[in-house]
Amino acid sequence: MQIAVVLGLLVLAILLFALERVSVDLITLLLLSALLLSGILTPEEAFSGFSSEIVIIIAAIFVISSALLQTGVMDLVGKKIYSIAGQNPVKLTAMMMMVVASVSAFMNNTTVTAVFVPAVLGLARRAKMAASKLLIPLAYASMLGGTCTVIGTSTNVAVAGMMKKFDLEPFALFEFLPIGILIVAVGTAYMVTWGRKLLPDHREVGLTEDYHVKEYLTEVVVLPQSPLLGQHLGSFRWDGDVDLTVLGIIRGKEAILAPRATEVLKAHDVLLVEGRIEDIARVKEISGIEIKADLKFSDEELESDRVRLVEVIIPPTSALIGNTLKEINFRRRYGLTALAIYRHGESLRDRVARIRLQLGDLLLVQGRQENIDLLKRERDLWVLEEVTHFRLRRSKGLYTMGFFLAALGATWLNIVPLPVAILLAAILIILTRCITVEEAYKSLDLRLIVLIGGMTSFGIAMEKTGAAEFLAAHIAHSLAPLGIPVVMAGLFLLTVLLTQPMSNAAAALVVLPVAVSTAVQLGVNPRTFAMAIALAASCSFVTPLEPSCILVYGPGKYRFADFIRSGFWLTLILFVIILIFVPMFWPL
Repeated sequence: MQIAVVLGLLVLAILLFALERVSVDLITLLLLSALLLSGILTPEEAFSGFSSEIVIIIAAIFVISSALLQTGVMDLVGKKIYSIAGQNPVKLTAMMMMVVASVSAFMNNTTVTAVFVPAVLGLARRAKMAASKLLIPLAYASMLGGTCTVIGTSTNVAVAGMMKKFDLEPFALFEFLPIGILIVAVGTAYMVTWGRKLLPDHREVGLTEDYHVKEYLTEVVVLPQSPLLGQHLGSFRWDGDVDLTVLGIIRGKEAILAPRATEVLKAHDVLLVEGRIEDIARVKEISGIEIKADLKFSDEELESDRVRLVEVIIPPTSALIGNTLKEINFRRRYGLTALAIYRHGESLRDRVARIRLQLGDLLLVQGRQENIDLLKRERDLWVLEEVTHFRLRRSKGLYTMGFFLAALGATWLNIVPLPVAILLAAILIILTRCITVEEAYKSLDLRLIVLIGGMTSFGIAMEKTGAAEFLAAHIAHSLAPLGIPVVMAGLFLLTVLLTQPMSNAAAALVVLPVAVSTAVQLGVNPRTFAMAIALAASCSFVTPLEPSCILVYGPGKYRFADFIRSGFWLTLILFVIILIFVPMFWPL
């Protein structure tokens, strides 16, 4: 009965992960609550995952990654790529992927992707290439680089930490390196040859055309008898359920683009408004307002010497995720107007202020140059153009790199354990003011920490109830007659399949107990199977559901099929590489 309960909860959790109606951390906590209420786990067992060294390592890595970003080290790396590679597309792609993979070996891959997106867009413009030819290779490189070290991805950290649960020695810091280097080399070679031909060539067009904003712009005139007279732009509301945004005011011969919220409306003001066709049509019913014929505007007509039209992206650490523009009072907070949102290949223009923001969303915003300059210093929104998001602070950057490299060296030489070394590096970075305490806490992805801690405890439930052994016996019975490689291949494909509806770390932690139990029952080295599962969880190239891929989806103007076309063959190639070479490096 307990096995049935655990496996039933596992299936339910996977379905909830796939539906994305509830956040992953809440699903994990509900899962633990069910295990507690059913008596399968004790409170100590249920919450043991949150006190493990895995959580400490991941939290420290987030802090170090944020410090490398905010001290300007990452921006400097982006500039160096172009200075070396120049405009040769193949050389530029290869150079960019090798640099990103090297950085990703020691930083969270989602953070690395987010940091490099603006830099890679700048590289594409300088080299006169379509950004779509570089952004998928960027996302893939960050994921490939994570396979090189234990701390390269939260999945490796989680798997290494869980090894102790099975009385196995945790993976060493650089134990992944031999197979990781091979994976990076093969992945890079694929992307600069055959894979590059499979990438779309989405050339840049005008921003307003990209977002189809032109179809939704018109002018309305404020009549002398209008109730809007004397009202501040930031305080008045349209009658009824009309939802329109004022982009500019034409007053006599003066054109006020991106007007301030304090601007007072006057008689005969002509308002440039943006909104749904239905709402624009309903303006005719509002007293004191007269609508002009629908107009079409270009980027240039929406910009002036001091007013700009730019794209901004929602980065992974943004506090805006899950909120609407209306809830955060976007216009008053930033002094900018959001015209449209681009998400997963679709331009969202219907009541933009009421759309809940997601990771990787692109916002088309208009505003004064000074407000856009201020936005470049923001952590919650990043401007996608050739800018340095964080000013290089050379001494702080050197401190950060020094502490980080010292921690890695101390771990490699077995002077101190990895959790202690990484934690000390993060503490020293804060003490030397490379990053503030507040910035350090903001850098933590608590949802990921809760997910990994909770799923680690769920692994205890699978082991305690015998659910892992139950699944292992069935897998061994079904596939063992076909040979050990076929069993490993089956577990590999199961892990890759699970990474689509759930996070990579969660997928690995779900399959790992089954893989170890299967290896034991077959009388082979469980370490070999564990390594294969950890690497399989990093092969989420087929769909854009991996956070790194989500971050490039909008800026590259990709379609879902673009990832399937390029990612399927990369996954297949790495599948063969891993099945051949993992047993060589970690003999069965």
